[in-house]
Amino acid sequence: MISSSPPRLGYGLALGVIVLDQLTKWWILAVVMVPPRVIEITSFFNLVQVMNPGASFGMFSEAPGWMPWILAGFALSISLVLLIWLRRADTRLLASALGLVMGGALGNVIDRVRYGAVADFLDFHAAGLHWPAFNVADSAITIGVAFLILDALKSTPNSP
Repeated sequence: MISSSPPRLGYGLALGVIVLDQLTKWWILAVVMVPPRVIEITSFFNLVQVMNPGASFGMFSEAPGWMPWILAGFALSISLVLLIWLRRADTRLLASALGLVMGGALGNVIDRVRYGAVADFLDFHAAGLHWPAFNVADSAITIGVAFLILDALKSTPNSP
């Protein structure tokens, strides 16, 4: 019987995020975006091809060519801390949160090593305003952080 311990759940989610992230990026880069273009899916959502050498929201995208390596090293360091924390996780919510964040971070590290940038392709927009393009890994990180906040709020003793 497979153990359903919280850490195992987190490891499984991390692995699942990495695999789904890399498969979707491969599909976008090798199949859908040949040649690169904007594909309008709805009036508020497009598929695009954006290679982001920077961090979130394109920060540091104009930095020197070694910046992807610095960002990858930072993400690996964070992932190591999350791995240690995950080993001690005692709830499914915390383990899920840590697994999602770690899987997303590692999915983007793989891109930085492979391409020197992160492949983003989901483009939401409304009223002429565009949210920066993102990917499955970014989504997992966002959901994982939301779960971390929820876990912190749930575990606060004597909260009003």
